[in-house]
Amino acid sequence: MHQILGIDIGATAIKGAVVDLEQGVLASEKIKYRTPSESTPQNVLKVMRTLVSDFEWGGKPVGIGFPSIVIKGICRTASNISSEWIDLDLCTFFSRGLQCPAYVANDADCAGLAEIAYGHKVLKSGTVLLITLGTGIGSAIFKDGALLPNTELGQLYYKESIAEHYASNSARKKKNMSWAEFGIELNAYLGHVNLLLSPDVIVLGGGISKFLDFYKPHLDDHLNIVAASMFNSAGVVGAALAYKIEEDKQKKQL
Repeated sequence: MHQILGIDIGATAIKGAVVDLEQGVLASEKIKYRTPSESTPQNVLKVMRTLVSDFEWGGKPVGIGFPSIVIKGICRTASNISSEWIDLDLCTFFSRGLQCPAYVANDADCAGLAEIAYGHKVLKSGTVLLITLGTGIGSAIFKDGALLPNTELGQLYYKESIAEHYASNSARKKKNMSWAEFGIELNAYLGHVNLLLSPDVIVLGGGISKFLDFYKPHLDDHLNIVAASMFNSAGVVGAALAYKIEEDKQKKQL
């Protein structure tokens, strides 16, 4: 059984679990800690070290989903985390700080990888758009199973600001929206994205995806929306899977 510790770093919480990559399921309980209010590299690293200790995982592989554009392991944006992360080599930082081999990728891309690999069979072909709804809005786009990384559609200029200020779960809470109001707001955003990309299916992920039945009546049928099959565990599973994909890639290059 190929097991890797997957960790999903979010603006609100940091979650981790050991993942069985043969089955695409959690092989341990999922442990969650609150993301430090000052989400600097050192503060987040302290939480990560606690997770590695919780699972007695010292020296073993760790896959990490991170809430930013990540290009060749380098953090390039910081919309919901400390700006101190920008230009940091994340793979090196976490590998050294955790004393474990680590690979880091965009968090929504990780969630998308998990859904494509282990989720609905309909996602194996065509254009698939995953939207994660949390503190911000994450996105992952796939064409016939191939990932276009770092799309960050939550940062689209939208109305008078950016999309995640209107249609994220944090926006719903901040504005005290009813499920109907949130559904209408989300539908407008998804309609806008649909015009840009024309996906065959839109997968909604993040913790709020488990409540899809409450707001789906307000989403247009032609958008072809389904809930993420792993709900809020996709990021953890996908982080572990991203490590395995990179590991296999490196082996082929040897």
